[in-house]
Amino acid sequence: MKIKLKHIIFLIMLASLGAIFYGLSLEEGHPQAPKYIGGGTVGLFLVAMPLFLWKESKVKNMKDYMLTHENIKKMQEKERKNPENQ
Repeated sequence: MKIKLKHIIFLIMLASLGAIFYGLSLEEGHPQAPKYIGGGTVGLFLVAMPLFLWKESKVKNMKDYMLTHENIKKMQEKERKNPENQ
């Protein structure tokens, strides 16, 4: 069985959310609660999200999303062809 990147990302997300909820469920004065909440937040936003974005953008062509003269002309031609969009 081959473990895929999407499974690893999902496990990191679950572990991060689990840590956040565990930290929130601890008593209010517990000294470890902020560490669990902070660790879960770091895992979610500094590990899982960049991995997900990297995985999803590998197959995309970044030139399609840049504003070049060529893409601007394509957009203007598309606007002229479909004036009923409004």
